[in-house]
Amino acid sequence: MRRTVGETVPSPGRPRDDVLVTGMGATTPLGADVPGTWDGLLAGRSGVSRITAPWVTRLPVHIAGAMLQDPYAEVDRVQMRRLDRSQAAAIVAAREAWADAGPPEVEPERLAVVVGTGIGGALTILDQHDRMGERGQRAVSPYTVPRLMPNGASAVVSLLLGARAGTHAPTSACASGAEAIAVGALLIRAGRADVVVAGGTDACIHPLSLGAFAQMRALSLRNDAPGLASRPFDRRRDGFVMSEGAGMVVLERGDFARARGARAHAALAGAGVTSDAHDITLPDAAGQARAIREALRDAGLTGEDIGHVNAHATGTPQGDVAESRAVTRAVGDHPVVTAPKSATGHLLGASGAVEAILTVLALKDSLVPPVRNLEEVGDGIELDLVTGVPRKIDTTAALSTSFGFGGHNVVLAFTRD
Repeated sequence: MRRTVGETVPSPGRPRDDVLVTGMGATTPLGADVPGTWDGLLAGRSGVSRITAPWVTRLPVHIAGAMLQDPYAEVDRVQMRRLDRSQAAAIVAAREAWADAGPPEVEPERLAVVVGTGIGGALTILDQHDRMGERGQRAVSPYTVPRLMPNGASAVVSLLLGARAGTHAPTSACASGAEAIAVGALLIRAGRADVVVAGGTDACIHPLSLGAFAQMRALSLRNDAPGLASRPFDRRRDGFVMSEGAGMVVLERGDFARARGARAHAALAGAGVTSDAHDITLPDAAGQARAIREALRDAGLTGEDIGHVNAHATGTPQGDVAESRAVTRAVGDHPVVTAPKSATGHLLGASGAVEAILTVLALKDSLVPPVRNLEEVGDGIELDLVTGVPRKIDTTAALSTSFGFGGHNVVLAFTRD
């Protein structure tokens, strides 16, 4: 007899080390929480807008995806002084995920935190550097070091929850959030934790970061039409749109979650992590395909089992083609594919975590959001892409792909619990 989601009696033969997703939280350019983000994605809205800060006139790029709600509005004044913007976003997402999970009653020594970031507290570094140059060393905030640390977001979430089983901070560029979730599953499977809060965060919409990516010709220059700028898989794509946000999930050991009667959104069935050793910025389809195959093997699935792929798809000319090749080689051309960055822009280190959540929701609701701005599929793209309106699906397994500068490849496999 097939179990229903949330049933507390374990099925015979179910492995004790299965990992369930019991809580989800996010703050993105589309919504202040998970429901708002999901609704915006299904409705085909864009979170990309014009930058209004005066400094933007010095740059060739005038658009970005700012969080719909300022994360500092969700913390008190004392915390505001002590937190980088990326850390405040991580707290907002972690609070939502923890509340959504129940929250679990777990011993602190069995609770771990893993929060990845691509850039970390860069806004703090840049701001405090300017202060020191203008007003001297005594103007530098005494909270500068904990705000700029790449592990700062993971640390503040562990403090928030009282987690003592370890706090970890993968820094693997745009794959950071997804790798954090993969590490969380490893901690549970290794017996080092019963519950792990895992995800990613980044917030660095700043003239330096935008200018640097623009110098690489990585960003879209559609300043006159922000909502049309992010165009994954489209023939006229010209780069990604920088965005900010955070996404967090609560992972639990299966028998622990069932013993407390927890509702499971999905199971994190497997993960694949590979490195290209190919180029510091250019994608490698072979390395990406290996990560997909590793995730399938870890989950005990085959390509035929996968009905949906949430693609990394940033909208860069080379990256989208490489990913299409990787998916078709490792899975096939049958899965229904979407690309959330067409609506959210690229949340950098947070993107993999937010898109993992969106993959889980697609499985739960049997509904795949459309790829925004996809008017004509580009050369070399051979995928079943959703356009126009959401598409109903009937599948029990899906993949979420994440790739980052440095040759980082992370693929997460989810199944209906």
